[in-house]
This record gives sequence, structure tokens and C-alpha cells, in this order.
Amino acid sequence: MHIPRAGFGAGVVLAGLLAASASLAAASDSGAAAPSPRGQETHHVEYFASPKGHPRHAEVPAAAPERLEQKAGSVEGDGDVTPIVENGPTADKLDVVVIGDGYTEGELAQFHTDAKEKWQEITGVEPYTTYQDLFNVWAVDAVSQDSGVSGDPTKDVVRNTALSSYFWCDDIERLLCVDTGKVESYAAKAPEADLVVVVSNSTKYGGAGYNDVVSQLGYDGIATVSGGNDQSGQVAVHETGHSLGKLADEYFYDEYGDYTGAEPADANTSTHTADELADQQAKWYRWLGEATPDGGTVGAFEGAGYYPRGLYRPSDNSIMRTLGREFNVVGREAMIAGFYRHAEPLSSSTSTKSVLTRADSVTVRVPKLSGAERGLVLRWYVDGKEAKSARGDRTVNVGKLVQQRDHRAHRLTATAYDPTRSVRDPELRSLLKGSLTWTVGR
Repeated sequence: MHIPRAGFGAGVVLAGLLAASASLAAASDSGAAAPSPRGQETHHVEYFASPKGHPRHAEVPAAAPERLEQKAGSVEGDGDVTPIVENGPTADKLDVVVIGDGYTEGELAQFHTDAKEKWQEITGVEPYTTYQDLFNVWAVDAVSQDSGVSGDPTKDVVRNTALSSYFWCDDIERLLCVDTGKVESYAAKAPEADLVVVVSNSTKYGGAGYNDVVSQLGYDGIATVSGGNDQSGQVAVHETGHSLGKLADEYFYDEYGDYTGAEPADANTSTHTADELADQQAKWYRWLGEATPDGGTVGAFEGAGYYPRGLYRPSDNSIMRTLGREFNVVGREAMIAGFYRHAEPLSSSTSTKSVLTRADSVTVRVPKLSGAERGLVLRWYVDGKEAKSARGDRTVNVGKLVQQRDHRAHRLTATAYDPTRSVRDPELRSLLKGSLTWTVGR
């Protein structure tokens, strides 16, 4: 569930990238036949012409061309929601909504298989691997009249599908566009969406990132991928680097020349050299000289945010630069913080507004970290003093923690925090903590 917290601007996507490139389209107040979630007529999208090359950008229509409109009419099963991964209540978890396009009624089982495989590809990349328990994944069935999507295998192919997905968008073969208004209508059928991924029924490599979409439903951006292509999951991982991690792109193009603007707001680009970062204790200075999962050590590598000169990135070649790579340590830190911006480190079905008796028991939920050295640290306190006998217990008996013969009111508090060494910034670490307090009656 989308839960804004201190230190992050809710609904703001790619703040640093916006500052660096100043190239996003302005929102239009005029209505379109199939309006986008923001009422825009166009979107600024990122696309990937090849699995190993650097992405490019294009301005595309929010609504699909009229010739791709699916005819109106209800279809059995259209809009049904199926849990792919269900780890807890939506209020506690980061909810990913996967919507299929180009799947007929008889192909919905294949869509569910493709959705599961895409999620497996995403969780094969850290920090998703470790933090899988923070997520719910929901599949939304969008029943299409035709199987497949337009532009596959060739430009002249036109198919009527629920979301009007089509290759050759903006005359670019690998750019896989959708009707964002239709995506919004299907996303609304699922539990509260934090991320939206459109999986199209195609084996053709391609995809897109709609990173300027801020939906009224609360999700930031839309990623499109091909369900039958084994490399398209990387597109979704990169795009969530923008939407969840608020990370900028780390690639550049020679035609952009020198960057002369202000210091970007994002965590992974800077106008400062490594020495300047260290002297000013700025951006990723805490990581300088450290080994990074994408190779080499953290420094300040010139070329980022599209500009070959004047902007620096933390590592040579992370997934924010080239698909198929890992997040660097700066990116991992931002992603983990982004996860916890939506998912709770501590929750309970017992309302903190409840007045407990000594006969009550309280159960709390904390995420399980996959393969981590240690999980979240859970502690219990009575009137501010730790009840050491209950360390790590997810269920406690109130009477055992509060003296039975003591008839005073008390405060029972549970705290949890993630001790990961992958987050060093104190401001970000504050997102990794949770606390719940109940009143124990006289």
C-alpha cells in the first residue's frame, strides 16, 4: 500500500532526472478520448532498443491510435484479480499489480504463468531477492479479443486488445506502448497498487517505462514488458529503479554535451568529483572506495543523467546504465528505502486504539528477509523498559509482561528495525524502523 513517509515526496518520480534533463512533457488540461491517469495527451517514455544497449527516450500518445481500439463489450473473467504472491495485508506490503494484454479468454492461464515468471526474473535481482516478503503481487485479467499485440511480428500487424499494446510506437520497433487510461481502469480493480507492470502476450523483445505517470490510485509509473521474452524482466527492474528508488539514469549520450545545471536531487548522480563528495560529505560519500555488486569500487565516474560531462555516477556500469547488470550499492540503498516507503517493518492486527487486559495476547508481523545474515530485530517494552524475556517473540502474553498484582495502567510497546548494512544514510535508515504502542488497562 502506498504510505508516504518523511524524507520522500509522495508521487514525485525522477526528481533528479527532471532537473538534469528538463525534458518531460507538460501536462495538458484538454481531455482525450481515453485519458491517461494524469489527463495528459502524451507521455515521455524510456525504451530499450536492445537488451545490452543504453535506453533512449521518446514522446508518445497517452491513448492508443483509434485503429487499435478494442470493441466495447463485457467478456467473462475480464477484470478478475488473482494473487500471484500474497505475503500479508495490503496495508503492510508493497503491492505490485501485473496486467496482461493480448491474452484471450482461453489464454489467461498462460498470462498467469507469464506474470509469475516475470516476478521471478525481478526477484532474481538484489535487493528484490532479499526483500521478497515485503511484496504482494496481483494479476489482473484483461481479456482481449485478439491474441498477441500489434506490431508483432511486423509493423503492419494490428490486433484488438484490452490495453491496446503495440510495438513500433513512435515508429520505433522495440518501443511497446499502451493506452494509459485503460491501464488505470484495470489497475483500479486490484488491491491498492504501488507498482504497475503490463505484460504483453509476445515473445518479441521490447518494453517501455512511463515514468511521468502519477496515478490517482497512488502508483508511480507503468512498465511494459513482453511476457514471452526471457530478457524483458530486466526492463521492469530498471524502471522500478526510477519509481521506487527515485534513481536517475546513469547512461549518457555525446550529443547532450556538458551539464551546467544545479546539483540533481536524486541519490545516484552528482556534479561533484569523488574528492569533493568526500570533502563535503555529500551524496554517496559513505560508500566511496567500497566494493560494489556491479563490479569495481565506488567512486565518481563522469557521464550520467544523459550528459557525458559535468555529471558523475557512483560506479562504472550498474543496471541504471545497462540492462542485465546489478544495482550498485548506492542504488541498493535507495531501493531498500523505497521498499520500506510502501511496506511496514512492523504491523499487527490488534489495533493500537484497543485497551488491552492482562488476559490478552498480542501478535505482531515483521518481514522475513531471504538469505540475510539476520532478520529484523524485534523488541518489547513495558513503560519504556525492555522486557528482555520477550526478545524476538512475535506473540506475547500481556499478563506475563505486566505484573498481575499491579493494577496500574501501562504502556506496551513493540519495536522492529532492519539492521542491514546496505543502508547507511541515517535519514533512509529511519524508514527501516517501526513501533507500535498499546495501553494496558488498570
